[in-house]
Amino acid sequence: MKQVLQDLKTGETLLAELPCPMVKAGHLLIRTRASLISLGTERMLVSFAKAGLLAKARQQPEKVRQVLAKVKTDGLFATIDAVRARLDVPMPLGYCNAGEVLEVGAGVEGFQPGDRVASNGAHAEVVCVPKNLCAKIPDGVPFDQACFAVAGAIALQGVRLLQPTLGERIVVTGLGLIGLLAAQILRAHGCIVLGVDFDRGKCQLARDLGLAVTDVGAGEDVLAAARAFTQGAGVDGVLVTASTSSSDPMNQAAEMCRKRGRIVQVGATGLELKRDALYKKELSVQISCSYGPGRYDPDYEDKGGEYPLPYVRWTEQRNFAAVLDLLVAKALRTDVLTTHRFSIERAPEAYAEVVAGAGALGIVLEYPVEEGKNLRVRTIALAKPAPAALGQIVVGAIGAGVFGARHILPELQKAGVRLHTIASAGGMSGTVQGGKAGFERSTTEVAEIFGNPEINTVVITTQHNTHAKFVLAALRAGQRVFVEKPLCLTAAELAEIREVYAAAANPFLLVGFNRRFAPQIVRMKELLARETEPKAMVITVNAGVLPDDHWHHQAEAGGGRILAEGCHFIDLVRFLAGHPIAQLQAMAMGANASLKKVNDKATISMRAADGTIGTVHYLGNGSKEFPKERIEVFVGGKVLQVDNFRALRGFGFSGFRALKSWRQDKGHAAEIAAFVAALREGKPSPIPSAELFEVAELTLTAAEQAGR
Repeated sequence: MKQVLQDLKTGETLLAELPCPMVKAGHLLIRTRASLISLGTERMLVSFAKAGLLAKARQQPEKVRQVLAKVKTDGLFATIDAVRARLDVPMPLGYCNAGEVLEVGAGVEGFQPGDRVASNGAHAEVVCVPKNLCAKIPDGVPFDQACFAVAGAIALQGVRLLQPTLGERIVVTGLGLIGLLAAQILRAHGCIVLGVDFDRGKCQLARDLGLAVTDVGAGEDVLAAARAFTQGAGVDGVLVTASTSSSDPMNQAAEMCRKRGRIVQVGATGLELKRDALYKKELSVQISCSYGPGRYDPDYEDKGGEYPLPYVRWTEQRNFAAVLDLLVAKALRTDVLTTHRFSIERAPEAYAEVVAGAGALGIVLEYPVEEGKNLRVRTIALAKPAPAALGQIVVGAIGAGVFGARHILPELQKAGVRLHTIASAGGMSGTVQGGKAGFERSTTEVAEIFGNPEINTVVITTQHNTHAKFVLAALRAGQRVFVEKPLCLTAAELAEIREVYAAAANPFLLVGFNRRFAPQIVRMKELLARETEPKAMVITVNAGVLPDDHWHHQAEAGGGRILAEGCHFIDLVRFLAGHPIAQLQAMAMGANASLKKVNDKATISMRAADGTIGTVHYLGNGSKEFPKERIEVFVGGKVLQVDNFRALRGFGFSGFRALKSWRQDKGHAAEIAAFVAALREGKPSPIPSAELFEVAELTLTAAEQAGR
């Protein structure tokens, strides 16, 4: 199937051939018939992508501050690599889609195959969309009108916040697509509307729709027009749908309003407000959030939760439906807003119009129905298959996120193994990153990995809650396994993995504890091997603050941050101790009204069988300007210190003072090299399975004691 992607590095708008996504639980799989390009939002994204690095930096000053802080802690080269990795991931374009349901995911009620739906799906021939971001299209509304439903919901939500009443006089500042949709919705409420813009064509279109208009481009005075519009009383409200860095639209809105008038900002404008007018008139100012209640709430959007109608009358989905009802009632016209039509094959031409902006307003992409075309192809070729060879390492990869694409796939490519098939949920990341790494095929059907007799090695870099099931499937298929940490999220999963591993003929399992392979840790291990007495270790992890809704915090998805990342440092204590851990105790920070999360601010204390003690301070409340990781080992009157994997310093060690590197090295390359070497030479896994299972059990215990 075809999908429109934006390359953030080159600025090119691409029409990519991707495998069809699988339908997910709580989602609908939709065959697109029409989609609408959002001129404002998508022009901003495309323009950002086409800008140079300096221009990109100017547009995102907060990101620049984060980058500079990372340079201080991780070094210039590691930071450059991280920035490039982020820019190397194309962005799907589009969020206004209309089509027909192909498949209904588990747990979805109220929809069935064949239903006509509007959704916030991307510009793609097939999209997979959460059920709460879909609404049925009423009979009589064609697809090329229904694709305006999501954009219309943005306008409608702004109108709802304005709370207009019959007969009120309202100004709409900015007569782009959203502004003209909002103006029509206001008229449907019985309001008298004055439109304001500097574009002559848009002003004329507004007049054709029956609005009073102020053409700023022709020199007309906005404030004088507003006074005339209200006979000097001031307008009841202003809906700002303009997009500009200037604060003028918001300050003009304050000047136009009557006392206790309302201002709602829908478009992105400057917010350097002049207090005087707001204060003297007691104006209310509100910023509208996209489609309405539910937006950015993962429980609503991703998990299909619902807000009870008696308490939350209008949600995103209900706003979609309300716009579609306005189309049925002919209270909302989209025909006059549609200035261009392109087939999906000509999508790059459509985006040339977006960038040019001359006369463009509503650009509709159409998806012709081709007889006999199978859109549900879930595996596509990326490169010519390599010839099979006896003893060859043939890799199937599951997952193609930023981490895997940056640290794992390039190292596999360098190692010269055969990269057979890469699987990703949506198909985009697997196709893009798999193509760069040299994979032969991209798929969204993970069974293609386990069911292919050619694939003898599986690399797993997916979301944490999938690790155990993929490890089990690979072991049962007789495949060698590399899985990113953690190995699993529950004791039951660990027990099953142990059982299947023990029953396998020639099992091979490696968990991605890359820090063991970092040059500073390898040298530290060599120096400690000379010591006979127990050691004392202190590992300080400045993990940093993650948003409360980040998936690492979610027990069912990420397992919590101790399981998600803390496992690295439990493994590091086990590795440096060189003996099994006999005792572990974890304690999280005490509950406090000012903290929503305390289990990512924990101390984990361990004692090994030889008497070595180790303490991991895993802290999610520190500054990004402070180094992330520091490892200190005290033994026999001497000290070793690793500072953020850039330097190892020795104190009291004869013949050793320091090991420094130009760039941060956490051992990813050496880990994959050791993995491949063990496979080629028929050796056991670089980390014995007993240690992997021990660390998994210890981490589960620590997570439980810290409250996950």
